[in-house]
Amino acid sequence: MVLTKGKPEPLDLSHHYSHVTKNRGSSAVKDFYKYFRIPNIGNLAGGLPNNNYFPFDTLEGAAALPNRFTPTPNQPIDPLSETCLPSLTSNDPAASQVVVPKTSGNTDLLRKIDLKSALQYGTAQGYPPLYSYLRQFARENMHPNVPYAGGPEIILTCGSTDGFSKSIEALSDVWIAGKDPIADRQGMLVEEFCYMNAIQTAEPRGLNIVPVKLDGQGMSASGEGGLADVLESWDESKGKRPHLMYTVTVGQNPTSGTLSVERRKEIYALCSKYDIIIIEDDPYWYLQYPSASEVATKTAQDQPSSTATAPGSGNFNVPNSSGYAFLDSLVPSYLSVDSEGRVVRLDTFSKTVAPGCRLGWITTQPALCERLLRITECATQQPSGFVQSIIAEMVMGPHNRNGRGGGKADLGWKTDGWVRWLEGLRGNYERRMQTMCKIFDEGKQLVKTGRRQSISQEWSVVDTVPMFDFVWPLGGMFIWVKLNFETHPLWKKTGHDKLSRGLWIHLTTPKYLVLVAPGSLFAATEEIRQERSFTYFRICFAAVDEADVSGMGHRFVEGCKSFWAKKKLDDIDEDMAEDIEQRLLALHMC
Repeated sequence: MVLTKGKPEPLDLSHHYSHVTKNRGSSAVKDFYKYFRIPNIGNLAGGLPNNNYFPFDTLEGAAALPNRFTPTPNQPIDPLSETCLPSLTSNDPAASQVVVPKTSGNTDLLRKIDLKSALQYGTAQGYPPLYSYLRQFARENMHPNVPYAGGPEIILTCGSTDGFSKSIEALSDVWIAGKDPIADRQGMLVEEFCYMNAIQTAEPRGLNIVPVKLDGQGMSASGEGGLADVLESWDESKGKRPHLMYTVTVGQNPTSGTLSVERRKEIYALCSKYDIIIIEDDPYWYLQYPSASEVATKTAQDQPSSTATAPGSGNFNVPNSSGYAFLDSLVPSYLSVDSEGRVVRLDTFSKTVAPGCRLGWITTQPALCERLLRITECATQQPSGFVQSIIAEMVMGPHNRNGRGGGKADLGWKTDGWVRWLEGLRGNYERRMQTMCKIFDEGKQLVKTGRRQSISQEWSVVDTVPMFDFVWPLGGMFIWVKLNFETHPLWKKTGHDKLSRGLWIHLTTPKYLVLVAPGSLFAATEEIRQERSFTYFRICFAAVDEADVSGMGHRFVEGCKSFWAKKKLDDIDEDMAEDIEQRLLALHMC
């Protein structure tokens, strides 16, 4: 239950709506659907196909029990070896048979889960049972302390990319260079290294992409290049001061930073001052790693991080608990400080169930959610009925004898099971992170031994060369590696870009066979790409099989060591890039 007494109403953000969004009305067709619910009505009005001709009689699948994977603790544990264990139940075959029936017979639309309703035309908010469940979960369990009256509303999407695309459509106008005046050009703030799909969605609309400096937590609020600096010194010859921000706040992609509550408050205050809407993309929220908190502080180099409000450092849901210790231990969303209703949060099932679901939801203030609903009515209408119904049946469980849900006794996972599943996922990914980070910690320096001689004696000498640095990620799926190319013997003879390209190619050769993502893929602007993206590699520890995590970590380290031993790069040239692509195709990795 969301308490509203004494809370402010969310701000009216309609001045930020695009021209098209302001002009959208409700769908006449969707509005007419309300009459379809009249009991025993003879419906000759709707253009609905007959559900008896749907070729599917049931939708079935074997699903894991929610306790399949072993969780890790919600608080930091010392020593790390106590949690760095295999995912003990990862091969547990125990499963339940989820069955979505053709017809459930349930008359309650919020409990009726069947193919008759799921595969028919429906409402743009989403399949009613799943929409109702996720709305309650978002308001009461994920974000129980949203500080504006009435709390947020949700709408289902075809994943976060769809949610972002609709948000951008709702909140920005198209600007065409050479046709529209520069004074009309709108802008979007992003981290200087960021998820490129967001930029590739916004740039074609003519939005000015404005990078903000990063540190170990994520987006910087202060300092040179930080948010305050960017906004205070805005040059209007570039267009309007940005009114949108796109940010990944937990396990930032690609740098893996996780924003503390204090940093969120600083950034939110600036967004309030300059009237900026925050689009918070949070696919990794459940993947926060308490075990990395202390280690991240000790290993940080030029990327400061804070553990004062890191994952597992306390109960973040005050005064209202989520009802689950796991959720209370997670650094909360921007929604927790959103007193004005200027946050648009994107959630997805891509990391918690599977990317192919193409299912997610937006959480934001009701008025903006209503505008997003109007966009959806004339676009995707709603996500796949197959996907929505099978997930609803698995989690919520059946409400009559025809269906079967996930969990024991076919009753569905329920919220207890869903949260337990999320805990287990966090545990598995956290152990992978620990395994790879320990290997990188042990191998990031090249150790050279030799002997030196003076007139009277000879002694052994051990030199260490720092090849790369990194910060243990507090969340997400990535390790952001900073390469110290200035320590390479060819640094003064070879351009940094060639060294970076050379190492990337070298790691893919048959002896090492490791593919990493170069920092240039994530540079927000061409200037950043040219000036400093060569310094970084993004390494994903999530996708490979658990048994291969250690081996791939060691191969990366050994590949770096052999590259640092090179006295020339004659055996590495751009012609090898084509060979890499051919070998990747042969290995079915493309």
